[in-house]
Amino acid sequence: MNLYLDAADRFTSTVTATTDWSAASPCQGWTAADVVDHVVDTERQFLETHGLGLGERPTGTPDVVWLHHLDAVRPIATDEDVRAREYDGFFGRTTIGATLDHFYGFDLVVHGWDLGSAGGRPTTFTDADMDAMEQAFVGFGDHAYDEGVFKQPVDVPDDADRQTKLLARMGRRS
Repeated sequence: MNLYLDAADRFTSTVTATTDWSAASPCQGWTAADVVDHVVDTERQFLETHGLGLGERPTGTPDVVWLHHLDAVRPIATDEDVRAREYDGFFGRTTIGATLDHFYGFDLVVHGWDLGSAGGRPTTFTDADMDAMEQAFVGFGDHAYDEGVFKQPVDVPDDADRQTKLLARMGRRS
């Protein structure tokens, strides 16, 4: 299974259901459109750093930008030779495929929740999403709270559900 593409397809559903691109997202100072721009720009930057140019950045409304971006990324995300390409990443030796699946897939799930929340339709994480998030947090270590990653955790009741606790760990309130 391609975890990145699974997350990307679910993110696409949230993008296509979004109607107010100026709505405030849970990311302080960001609109729904800003969430999509962030996802597109960070993925493009990562892939271009590894010599995987995607051509000109798509333009238009955020939904159009996302769909064209994903069309350009999909062949890369399914190319087994590209996915197996190793490099020295921030957390050690890894592959492009592992980074797409475990970092950018994670990013799509979380920002899918942000985008859905901006439109009044927060998404529900699957058990597999939450398992992957919990595992990713172990890998992030203290870097999870570096500037530009997550805000400091927020308090939630001890009996909060698993998704609420994960969101709180990322500095988000459900």
